[in-house]
Amino acid sequence: MTHTVKRTLAMLFVAVFGSALLYNCEPEPDSLGEQLFIDGAAEGNVTSYDLIAYNINNHDTIRSDAGKLVSLINSTTGAATYTSVLGAFSEGQFGMQKASLLTQLRMSTDNFDFGTNPKIDSVVLVMRPAAVADSVTAPGAKDENLLIGTETVPVSTDIKTYPVNYQVKYGKTKLGTGGTNTLMHVKVDEVTTFLDGNSDAFKRSNVTVSTGESLGNSVFDGKVRAVTITKKSDNSSVFTSDAGFRIPLNKNFFQTKILDKSKKPELMDAANFTRYFKGIRLSVEETDGYLFEFSPDNMEIVMYYTNEKNDNGTITRPQTTFKLLVSGGRYGQYEYNRLGSAWKDASDAINTTDGDPKLYLQGMGGPSVGIKIPDETISKLKTLYNKDKAAIVSAKIRIYTDDSSWKNNYRKKADNFTILPVIKGSDQLLTSSGFISDLSAGFVWLKSNDLDKNPSSYDFTVTKTVKDIVEGAEANKILLINMGKFLTSDTQKYVGYKNTTRAFATERGVYVGTNKNNPNRIQLKITYGTKK
Repeated sequence: MTHTVKRTLAMLFVAVFGSALLYNCEPEPDSLGEQLFIDGAAEGNVTSYDLIAYNINNHDTIRSDAGKLVSLINSTTGAATYTSVLGAFSEGQFGMQKASLLTQLRMSTDNFDFGTNPKIDSVVLVMRPAAVADSVTAPGAKDENLLIGTETVPVSTDIKTYPVNYQVKYGKTKLGTGGTNTLMHVKVDEVTTFLDGNSDAFKRSNVTVSTGESLGNSVFDGKVRAVTITKKSDNSSVFTSDAGFRIPLNKNFFQTKILDKSKKPELMDAANFTRYFKGIRLSVEETDGYLFEFSPDNMEIVMYYTNEKNDNGTITRPQTTFKLLVSGGRYGQYEYNRLGSAWKDASDAINTTDGDPKLYLQGMGGPSVGIKIPDETISKLKTLYNKDKAAIVSAKIRIYTDDSSWKNNYRKKADNFTILPVIKGSDQLLTSSGFISDLSAGFVWLKSNDLDKNPSSYDFTVTKTVKDIVEGAEANKILLINMGKFLTSDTQKYVGYKNTTRAFATERGVYVGTNKNNPNRIQLKITYGTKK
């Protein structure tokens, strides 16, 4: 390459990299930058700068009402898909966490007439957590006799068993290495407190409610089952259910609460019903095991009942069903016990001035992390830009898991973080006005490394964010990192910076913070170029 061409490219580098490369969010220089470095027209420099990173104590509470339990938005209809969490999990870094669900119910048909002398046969609550459809166990059909209405009928019962998808479970899913599935006792209780969605008290995950009668319980073994029952006489279908976890409920309660109120004001419409039957609470008895995600949209209470029919003078009692559906207010209720945990000690010693040596991140109301680029670092970068014509090619924040504190096989997700620029108001609360500029521009802003190893690391691309500060007039804001993802539509477009999955993100992790003695400490990695 001639000297003239090199000089031209070098001038182009300074002009273009000061503007066009403002939009480069890749962790390394783009192909134009690499060519310039190779040809000798410019020199690339990679420099690491320490950051002030500290823990933020959210006091184990978060908004967890229905609006914050949305996991997907249909871009055409605007319809929301919801995700809730149930279970309990304990470990030494974060302590004990327990997740329950509070939800209102609605009748599948308002003001329904249950007929003459209706009587409950049985009631079940059905949950349908995501299962692995191609991993089925089917021991074959079993012949038995079943009471249908008033008649005992020979039937064939076929049960297919599917494991719940491991991707919706977090914690100790097995008993011992390669052992059997962890068992959890799931309980259903009547809620006697009106779940008032207009009250701020019901929007927080540490909400307390009163419960009444225990409605039922069952052991969840991490599997769901599909049941098909057919008559032996003519092979006609008696009962069919999709794969689910079925909890038998107290039929006497529903006889009194629902069927005995047939055609009465309590069942007239949704407004009356939610004040009469205020809702249910799903919880687990255990304090250790695992947390699992499920969709409350797929949950229902099925009542099997009979009523009298007069068929030409003959009284019969055919069986039919009626459903109560999850609707209206639904709330994640989360409990924590931090005593004896590493996070409890760290939360008592947060240093927002110099940073914390270990960083703790946890969804569902657990801790967040604040990151500040020191003002002296910004001054150095401005000097390099103004005096040495050093254009920033890329900037990324690299954070490592702490290999001494977080050495385990708990699930790690490649994209399970959010990052926002925030300011601290007079009330000391952190508030944001939007995405970081890199994300707003549509760039790939998060990259994971070695998730199957210890330690793992994550790179947050902040090229445009840093350039806007160093080469522009943007303020040097705190960057807030939370566990959970930004909510997207079915077309993979971000819904908004306030919409995240943090309220039901079960993951957590311990990371290396501001610790000069640790080579894996959190740092800002700047690649910039200068003319030779």
